[in-house]
Amino acid sequence: MSGTCMLTIAADHPAFAGHFPGRPIVPGVVLLDETVIALEAALGGGGPWALGSAKFLSPVTPGEPVELRWQDPGPSGAIAFSLTSGGRAVASGTLTPGPAR
Repeated sequence: MSGTCMLTIAADHPAFAGHFPGRPIVPGVVLLDETVIALEAALGGGGPWALGSAKFLSPVTPGEPVELRWQDPGPSGAIAFSLTSGGRAVASGTLTPGPAR
């Protein structure tokens, strides 16, 4: 099932302390983690998830809203996703869910 939802990384997320002091940006791993959490909430199932690919195209600042879009799983079970903010591409990739818990 394809879909969309909004993600917002709180401005006080602990990752910002070291990424990067004075000019914080959302680490790619945090974007991936929030994507997995949103996909699990929307589609059910659970981990572990396998990351097929990921491209980080533009930085995201603390508190900046990000739109997550995903497509139906392909024949391999992989789910293609994209992240955008304010009309600009932020990240894209594929994730494959683990078996349902």
